[in-house]
Amino acid sequence: MRPQRASTMHPTPWLAAGFLAMLGTTGLQAQEVVDLSAEDRNISADFEVVFRIGSAEAEAEWEQFTSIRHLGFDGAGNLRMLDAPGPEPGTRIVIVDATGRLVNEFGRHGDGPGEFGMPMSMVVWPDGALLVEDIMRMGYHVFDPAGDFDRLVRKELGRNMRPARTGSRALLGSSWDDPAGGRRPIIRFDLSSDEVNSRPLVHAWTPRSTNEGRVDGATEVEDLVSSEWGFEPELLLDALPSGAIAFSDSSAYAIKVTDPSGEVSRVIRRSIQPMPVTEAIRRAERERRLEATRNRPVTGSGEPNPAALAMINSFLAAQEAEVESMRFFPEVPVIESLRATWEGTLWVQRSTEPGAGEPGPIDLITPDGGYIGTIPQGRLAMPDAFGPGGLIAFIEKDEFDVPVITVRRIPAAIR
Repeated sequence: MRPQRASTMHPTPWLAAGFLAMLGTTGLQAQEVVDLSAEDRNISADFEVVFRIGSAEAEAEWEQFTSIRHLGFDGAGNLRMLDAPGPEPGTRIVIVDATGRLVNEFGRHGDGPGEFGMPMSMVVWPDGALLVEDIMRMGYHVFDPAGDFDRLVRKELGRNMRPARTGSRALLGSSWDDPAGGRRPIIRFDLSSDEVNSRPLVHAWTPRSTNEGRVDGATEVEDLVSSEWGFEPELLLDALPSGAIAFSDSSAYAIKVTDPSGEVSRVIRRSIQPMPVTEAIRRAERERRLEATRNRPVTGSGEPNPAALAMINSFLAAQEAEVESMRFFPEVPVIESLRATWEGTLWVQRSTEPGAGEPGPIDLITPDGGYIGTIPQGRLAMPDAFGPGGLIAFIEKDEFDVPVITVRRIPAAIR
């Protein structure tokens, strides 16, 4: 199935006007447009299981996980996992090798250097160094490859951060704020020195202004909770081995690929239309978010920190109020998730009907627009981490709701 290459675009979804406006700002004439067939060519998701660790029946104490918030591979295939039950003791980093054997574990809850308050996410660099976001410390812990604490970074970084493929301590992420001009920047952060340097690489389109200002009478916690919008097109991105970026920013099936400097050089499209948002879909989505907010666990085991627990409860109450009055976009974005393998293949997961309860189909596409095939709907979730040599990791749960980590290997022919 050969892609068709064109020099003009004919987007049809509701967000076409904004999409074309964004393209106009980045020099459409210099971009290659690759139109892929809308017909799927199915590929098997029966990937080799390399190892599986965790579960309530795990014999080794280190393998008894509480809440795996994030994980990532280093360049040697070692898997680093952030096991963080919340604002209480028990937080740690666990490292296993490419066969699932324990290499190291470190970290603890506390107020000292390198000790965790409430870690929420983690980035793993290829050499094994770590960046751990800690909202109670209002900063980011940096650990060297051996697990020794390096420093605490106080500067606010980006959201949805990925390790850049070029630069030993570089990150890519989108902005937390909505700058003037109605575009969302993708920013490169350089942490190679004590002073964090940042610069925007490319500006994506934004479907609405999120810079709405402070609401009169709002508490400090309420002011931190953004307005709830259903089916708003997210800015999805990942780094490619060349230093380029792949990203999606609209409801359409349109993936932009930059060159290493950040200039958009290619747009990969499929003629798959977004699903209209009906009243039944709006009602079901509102109920789903309310249930998730009300049932969200805030602690694991041990004695909770009263101050942290009070802050979390205030945050959840404000979030529930926002969900009650949430607004909706008229279409469900076609693309739900976008990732890239270490070899550069794009994994593009498409949305299913809201509430379907199974993962959508995943298209595998080369960065130059070559269509490899599609993993059918319901066969495989999007991996939680990609590693070298085709390694992929999934965070799952056993029947007792205990985390289980499964690592598989993508066949060489489709990496």
